[in-house]
Amino acid sequence: MQHDLRNFVIIDNPLIKRDVTLLRDKHTQPEQFRAVVKRISSVLAVEIAKDFELEEIEVDTPLETTAGFELKQQVVLVPVLRAGLGMVAGFLELMPYARVGHIGLQRDEETLLPIEYYYKTPRNIENAEVILLDPMLATGGSGSEAIKFLKKRGAKNIVFACLVAAPEGVQKILAEHPDVRIYGAALDRELNSKGYILPGLGDAGDRTFGTL
Repeated sequence: MQHDLRNFVIIDNPLIKRDVTLLRDKHTQPEQFRAVVKRISSVLAVEIAKDFELEEIEVDTPLETTAGFELKQQVVLVPVLRAGLGMVAGFLELMPYARVGHIGLQRDEETLLPIEYYYKTPRNIENAEVILLDPMLATGGSGSEAIKFLKKRGAKNIVFACLVAAPEGVQKILAEHPDVRIYGAALDRELNSKGYILPGLGDAGDRTFGTL
């Protein structure tokens, strides 16, 4: 089955490629890893915001009244716990007005299927721009389930933001949620037998929080 690859956007930028290399390096320490995740997340925020709708308003400068703009919709960031937390700061730096929800999903190590253990988002997300944050798009199982949870709560405009994606995960999201656009910093080769991305960068949560 062919999927609409326009819904999969890789940020092709020399600075991003340099930073992804730092994330891959096993010698990168947690404090630097967190800083790099924040930088990449800020760039993702800028790219995602290109599709936001504006409405025109008036603003008073020190010299005169002129035209200005504000966003039509509220923005809601939803990190997938716990690794997604590392991406929040970069997005909030560019979108300080955004509200933040959380989804907790853990993967069954035998079946590789996601299990929900926590869900909390702001009310009335029906008209919001909802950005799901998860550094690794691997099998796509947890991402797809998180999107389903958001849709059940009424979300209609959902974007998935990740750092590194595997082809298997991209295909799953595009197949099950053709209305969701994916933004990433790198598309890797494949998954191994345990569902980890190759070449990847290891466990993003452990490397973010120093729990290796």
